[in-house]
Amino acid sequence: MLRFFLHGLAILLLTLLTQLGGIAWLIALATRRRVLTFLFVYVALWGSALVVAPLFGRVPLPCWPTGELQFATPLYCALNRHYVRPEMRDVLLDLGREMERRYPGTITLVLDANFPFIDGFPLLPHLSHQDGRSADLAFFYRRGGAYLPGSTRSPIGYFAFEDGPSDCPEEGTMLRWNLRWLQPLWPDMEIEPERTRLALNLLARDARVRKILLEPHLKRQLGLASSKIRFQGCHAARHDDHLHIQL
Repeated sequence: MLRFFLHGLAILLLTLLTQLGGIAWLIALATRRRVLTFLFVYVALWGSALVVAPLFGRVPLPCWPTGELQFATPLYCALNRHYVRPEMRDVLLDLGREMERRYPGTITLVLDANFPFIDGFPLLPHLSHQDGRSADLAFFYRRGGAYLPGSTRSPIGYFAFEDGPSDCPEEGTMLRWNLRWLQPLWPDMEIEPERTRLALNLLARDARVRKILLEPHLKRQLGLASSKIRFQGCHAARHDDHLHIQL
């Protein structure tokens, strides 16, 4: 009974984490070399999704660590979290190109996007990211006044929060984790204001973008005025470690 429970839990966790991993583990259970079979099947499903997902209205963002638009870590691609609708792909590619044109050498970093299939399928821990119309971007950072290309304060681009006033409860609510114990671990970097401000203004002026989520203290600090740039509320994740855009 315990074995069935553990395998069921593994299928559930792999499905929630990658969407396709649970299927790979279920197939692997029928073999002796389960880990090897799982890896083989998962890679096959991952590659198949690249071809099949466009038939269902989602396309992969580029995963190679080259060019002006990249993922902050290959982990997001490995976990199948690099899919968006074609319109969102165009928004992100256009942003990356314009940022590099204005500031040569700039790399725009993507964090979580969406899974390849099924509108409404949750991409945890996010409350959105369920229909291919949302994506998260990392801030641009500097140290000692010098821009740091392709760098984030945390290894995954999340949870390195910027200090600033908030009207939300100090202890956090629901997904609004403050994680104060974690903050001293991050490197001494700060937001590069010119690039971050430009990116937000470019997105706000893009007619394809409906809203941008950002903490109010950063909106004030960066001198942003667009009504598209909004506070996500106290019952969602903090957005002073990244920004969220939605078609």
